[in-house]
Amino acid sequence: MKEQRFAGITVRLTGGADGEGGGDGPLVVLMHGFGASGTDLVALWRVLDVPSNVRFAFPEAPHAVPGMYGARAWWMLDLERAEQALAEGPRSYADEIPPGMEEATDQVAQMIQAMQDELGVANERLIVGGFSQGSMAACNAVFTRALSPAGLVVLSGTPVNLAAWKAGMGSHSGMPVFQSHGQHDALLSFQAAEELNKDMRDAGLTTQWVPFRGGHELPMPVLEGLSRFLSATEPPL
Repeated sequence: MKEQRFAGITVRLTGGADGEGGGDGPLVVLMHGFGASGTDLVALWRVLDVPSNVRFAFPEAPHAVPGMYGARAWWMLDLERAEQALAEGPRSYADEIPPGMEEATDQVAQMIQAMQDELGVANERLIVGGFSQGSMAACNAVFTRALSPAGLVVLSGTPVNLAAWKAGMGSHSGMPVFQSHGQHDALLSFQAAEELNKDMRDAGLTTQWVPFRGGHELPMPVLEGLSRFLSATEPPL
């Protein structure tokens, strides 16, 4: 593993020819969720069954979460409101634009462009995604900024800023999307995730939808499905 900074964001590079993101293979960028550490998803590169030339980039969110050692965020949340929502049960946030999300999206887009430039990754060899808040950052970057990856990964995410997302989906018609969500997710609505999947399909995106009996997590069936997705995304990785 190698650490490198792109557009002010620390990124951990793995996989590829040397285990440190070397070589000229495709690049899979996966962003962690709110409250996780910057290394939270790094172990996935050893778990996912993909071609050996595939490179992985695991960015560390720029904001430290107060009172939570090592916890990072792409944008801050109202923790009291989050606790209330957890007590009341998951709901849709599709009409909301979280404070700080647009600034975070600008930085994510700049980071990805910097990685593409320095690591030599063309759009057709780029997969962008993440888990929970990281997947929302990925969606907002892909659907509202000038990013054109070969695929999108949405792991236990939920729609926000949905009107803008839907407006941008049409320009990505045919793009493969891997999406998973737990049917008993107590944090983010399963129904909202289903509706996002329908919106993407209606816009012409090609979705692989993996619901599972579980919560806010990445069980083995999701990892197996993601491995197949990353190994089969067209054009071939």
